[in-house]
Amino acid sequence: MKTMLTIFSLFIASLAFCIDPQPLAIGAKAPDFSLPGVDGRTYTLKDFADAKILVIVFTCNHCPTAQAYEARIKQMVIDYKSKGVSVIAISPNDPMSVRLDELGYTDVSDSFDEMKIRAKDHAFNFPYLYDGENSEASIKYGPQATPHVFIFDANRTLRYTGRIDDGEKPGSAKTHDAKAAIDAMLAGKPVTVEKTKTFGCSIKWPDKRDYAAKAIDEWAAEKVALDELTVEQLSTLLKNEGQNYKLINVWATWCGPCVTEFPEFVNMNRMYRNREFELITISMDNLEKKTNALNFLTRKQASMKNFIFNGNKYAFIEALDKNWQGALPYTLFIAPGGKIIYGKPGLIDALELKKIIVEHIGRIY
Repeated sequence: MKTMLTIFSLFIASLAFCIDPQPLAIGAKAPDFSLPGVDGRTYTLKDFADAKILVIVFTCNHCPTAQAYEARIKQMVIDYKSKGVSVIAISPNDPMSVRLDELGYTDVSDSFDEMKIRAKDHAFNFPYLYDGENSEASIKYGPQATPHVFIFDANRTLRYTGRIDDGEKPGSAKTHDAKAAIDAMLAGKPVTVEKTKTFGCSIKWPDKRDYAAKAIDEWAAEKVALDELTVEQLSTLLKNEGQNYKLINVWATWCGPCVTEFPEFVNMNRMYRNREFELITISMDNLEKKTNALNFLTRKQASMKNFIFNGNKYAFIEALDKNWQGALPYTLFIAPGGKIIYGKPGLIDALELKKIIVEHIGRIY
């Protein structure tokens, strides 16, 4: 009987993940939590017991809307810290539920380690907590998108929930809902607008892992091709007269570092290809080894645009980049119009390169 009850309880718990949770109701008490922060501490609700007002923002790394609000969250901390207002951010997302093609506006995903990177890179001045292990705390609050703010009074009663303001693009907001709620609460007045809708990326609850896993099968089924490239065609390619930024990786199957780093380029292709971005690989294998190069690309699921060079290798080196001495691998990032933004012989630093890419193609809509 006990075993049957346990199975039934697990079944009911699984059903809870099939329906996105609803936001905590106005007047409800703040649910407790125990979550790790990027600063190495573990935080609970009691850590903010002295705050007159507690602002909890559910946000994440990868979402362009969330990134658009990062500076505003930091400014909120500065504006209200001396007035007894504490601001914390919680990432509700399960990293395993995030697809690579959902990372087109970011250099990092939503893992705890990557949260540490984002907090350091952007000098977060608020606790940034990770709930991606099981999203247990976040489910109790019910955020609908990132970002979604919940504001509690001194008794930890919810007084406002919804958006931060009505303008996703920095500087475009006309109605500052969260600020208005905080100001009213500090003045001992009722919050005029207690609830608003919020706009942003959907929460990546753990039940969306199958959705993310399905993408892997879809990418594996994509066609992989390898075309020949001449020096003349390379020159046209480098002019980059279109609207896309081009990332070019020069490699060979016999080059150990090339083979080692190649999966990083496959990931970048999946991340950014729906943006103003194109990834091109150029194999420097001998032409008679074209089948071998194509087999490698197929195994790596390299469905980007792939070439194998046909011509004099020294002419290729000179045409590609006069500063390049010829050692493989070699990577170029080129702006529309042909300006070289990044040129790197040897192994890339994937995170550094992704930061460069996203800073040029943009982090927000």
